[in-house]
Amino acid sequence: MKNIRFELIDPLENLERVLYLLNLLNPEMTSDTIEKLLHQMSQLPNYRCFGLFEDKKLIGISSGWTTVRIYCGKQLELDNVIIDSKIQSKGFGNYFIDKIKQWALANEYQSIGLNTYVQNTRSHKFYYNQNFKVLGFHFEYKLSQK
Repeated sequence: MKNIRFELIDPLENLERVLYLLNLLNPEMTSDTIEKLLHQMSQLPNYRCFGLFEDKKLIGISSGWTTVRIYCGKQLELDNVIIDSKIQSKGFGNYFIDKIKQWALANEYQSIGLNTYVQNTRSHKFYYNQNFKVLGFHFEYKLSQK
């Protein structure tokens, strides 16, 4: 792959493209809501944002959260993994995940975890092909905002 670059980024410094990519993954959310959440996330010490560039254009992003859990040790939990839909299925996702795996190993993580939407079967196939294993169900309880 020519002119492809992987790096840690500040999502706020790449806000226009980050919002575009996150809207592809979360079409039901407004850009304002996503931007507000990005500002909050960027302030947290366990948050990282990975970027994939082709030439100078941001074509993929993923959030990464550092957690430590009994069942997996120090884990990089990926979140909002997206490659621009115009260039999916061209090997960029494989390259991106490989680079994230290398970064995690270099930074002494023991595992990588992620959640993917139940209805996103394309992503399930992708992660199976990346040797991710399904360990269980992710449950969520929404707290009321009264």
